[in-house]
Amino acid sequence: MRFWLAPLLFALCALARADTLTVAVAANLQYAFDDLQAVFTKETGHAIKPVYNSSGKFAAQIMNGAPFDLFLSADMEYPEKLHKEGFAAAPKVYAYGTLVLWTMKDIDLANWQASLAAPGVGKIAAANPKTAPYGRETLKALAHLRLDDALKAKLVFGESISQTNQYIHSRSADAGFTAKSVVVSPEMKGQGKWVDLPKDSYQPIAQGVVVLKHGRQHNAKLAQQFHDFVLSPTARAILERYGYLLP
Repeated sequence: MRFWLAPLLFALCALARADTLTVAVAANLQYAFDDLQAVFTKETGHAIKPVYNSSGKFAAQIMNGAPFDLFLSADMEYPEKLHKEGFAAAPKVYAYGTLVLWTMKDIDLANWQASLAAPGVGKIAAANPKTAPYGRETLKALAHLRLDDALKAKLVFGESISQTNQYIHSRSADAGFTAKSVVVSPEMKGQGKWVDLPKDSYQPIAQGVVVLKHGRQHNAKLAQQFHDFVLSPTARAILERYGYLLP
């Protein structure tokens, strides 16, 4: 009996250690999340299954019953809405995101406002402001800088920051507005060139983490553990390394 019992116990223990959380992750966080995920799994033995998309699309999916355990949003608006409507616990800010202009082409970024308005620049990528908080803040920044009218006809919108990055990186767009976390990531560092948007042209984007109703019902302890990890000094150091400002 002991010959088959030992492998069975080993399999059950392995299964218990392999509890997996499914996390809805805003697209701007993709590269930093790779590091967060790796450290958490190393420390706890628990796996994380991330899914990346725009925050607005995630909010709609969650309200329609998508089985996500946690949500790392690109803003606080969507997590707060989910909380008010009973789909989530109270959200907390885990980071503040910032915007950059990124290009793979030979565009003069020292005078980027004039460069974008010039005839030599055609398409300019940005995230969809209807579903992506970084897209909303991009349009606010352009309005503040009085570039909205000059650039309106040139803007092409990606459904998320990920798609926006594809437009920029593939040179389908001449330039584009994206998250600083993307251009400083090991995967993208040194590719093309970028410049920070003026800090007074928009509000750094408060990004919220929240445990969702599905997580509380099916894996409450582990969901809370990962939630607390995201707010921990270890996670904060990772986020800061990727260009996020800390709360």
